[in-house]
Amino acid sequence: MSIPTDVASLQIMAHVYKRQSAQSTFEKTVESLVRSVPYIDWVGIYLYEQLDHKLVAASCFDDDLKWTCNGELKFPIKDSGDQEIGMMIVRSNQSIAFDVTDVSTLKTIAAAIGQETLVN
Repeated sequence: MSIPTDVASLQIMAHVYKRQSAQSTFEKTVESLVRSVPYIDWVGIYLYEQLDHKLVAASCFDDDLKWTCNGELKFPIKDSGDQEIGMMIVRSNQSIAFDVTDVSTLKTIAAAIGQETLVN
């Protein structure tokens, strides 16, 4: 199950290292994951703003599959100082969708969008 995730990861990393705007990178991340990985149905990127969580990019803002998904993974987004500044959430309608290589790749994506895009 990891080949589609790896393909999406390459697209995302290429965008990250072009040093585009943070918003552009977030949008590319959610778009690439949902478009390239058939078992990922929704992706959202939240940034923490004081005591609130702000959804800054999502594959669909109207329906986050919160109550209907069968699988969900959450990955912290950390800045270059290793402080958690947000969260990437990946949801699937399939009950057994993700494997260990997906988890590893998605963790790498979350780290990259935090450290490379949100440089302090």
